[in-house]
Amino acid sequence: MAVAVVYGSAMGNTEAAANTIASKLEIDDVLNIADIDAAKINSYDKLICGTSTWGSGDLQDDWDSFDFSGLNLAGKTVAVFGMGDSESYSDTYCGGMGKLAENLKNAGATLVGSVSTDGYNFESSDAVVDGKFVGLALDNDNQEDQTEARIDAWVGEIKSHFS
Repeated sequence: MAVAVVYGSAMGNTEAAANTIASKLEIDDVLNIADIDAAKINSYDKLICGTSTWGSGDLQDDWDSFDFSGLNLAGKTVAVFGMGDSESYSDTYCGGMGKLAENLKNAGATLVGSVSTDGYNFESSDAVVDGKFVGLALDNDNQEDQTEARIDAWVGEIKSHFS
């Protein structure tokens, strides 16, 4: 079973989280979306995908310019994580993660790893569906001290899907 962590990162925070998640799940393939195409992603059986959020809830630039139309993720398990700024962008917190999840779901992915909004301070987010984040929401701008514990808890929840 081929598993990869795929990320888009402009400032390095999402890349660092991707590497931490991969290490904790013992996943060797950690790929920058800027360096791969849909065919590469399609070659994996399971994926963990991450993005930072830019502007008013937008995808990170490399994900934003990615051609999602070539993805075929039918029958594949996918988890998502995202970075956001819950104070400065409280009304669009982790919106990029919501957009990423929607694009992956539209490509046929079965999403796993939703996270309770408990303990997060924000006004609204496109990444919240049915009262939960669609994946792991992180905020290294305001809550960096909680990043490792949130990753650990999430990895514990999704591990059975990726081992």
